[in-house]
Amino acid sequence: MRSTRLLACVPAEPMSSSIASALGNVRQKLAEAASAAKRPAPRLVAVSKTKPVELLREAYDAGVRDFGENYVQELVSKAPEMPDDVAWRFIGSLQSNKAKTLVHGVPSLACIETLDSVKLADRLQKAMDDLSPRRATPLGVMIQVNTSPWEGSKNGVLAEEAQALAMHVVVKCPSLRLCGLMTIGEPGNLACFDTLRSCRDAVAAQLGVEAGSLELSMGMSGDFEAAVAKGSDSVRVGSSIFGAREKKA
Repeated sequence: MRSTRLLACVPAEPMSSSIASALGNVRQKLAEAASAAKRPAPRLVAVSKTKPVELLREAYDAGVRDFGENYVQELVSKAPEMPDDVAWRFIGSLQSNKAKTLVHGVPSLACIETLDSVKLADRLQKAMDDLSPRRATPLGVMIQVNTSPWEGSKNGVLAEEAQALAMHVVVKCPSLRLCGLMTIGEPGNLACFDTLRSCRDAVAAQLGVEAGSLELSMGMSGDFEAAVAKGSDSVRVGSSIFGAREKKA
């Protein structure tokens, strides 16, 4: 009965075979884009916000291990229902007062890709310090950069602010590991990818590290192939795998 009710509530969701097929299609496109760019295929993050755990398990069975979620409570509730080797990546706007809930509620949290302030970095550091038992490894974070500020609707620091935030993480937050930079660019504006790459290079130079040691998380269902051509190390794909998402109530 449970399965029947689920299908009745979300008739537009793909069935298992179509999720596997969609994943195969996305992976093929990623491989072709990477080959054309003469670089390794990027990480594929399956964006599973608003999707039921049953569909995440189907994607897991098809080989997905990296899942992206946008809402703290949704992720905290889903995480215990999935295998321990899932690498959860938080990709939604994170309020500083939810940092502890997220860090303590998701033991297998791999990365928060939406770090956008010193205040949030400090809250995440404190949440890590308060963990018992302590995590064996630092929590990965990415700085979200607003590469299209003229839109007025995107979160993230401005490109010129990223260096200061990166330095704060590296110097003041020993329980956090700066993994790279992330952006949600203006649809159709590939220059946003160039902006993020230039920003990453500037951050790396200030930190005295190789640019390639800081990942670029850019590209979604509509533009991930172009993002790979521009140097993306991690793409976030939702609707091309799971179908159009439902609005969160």
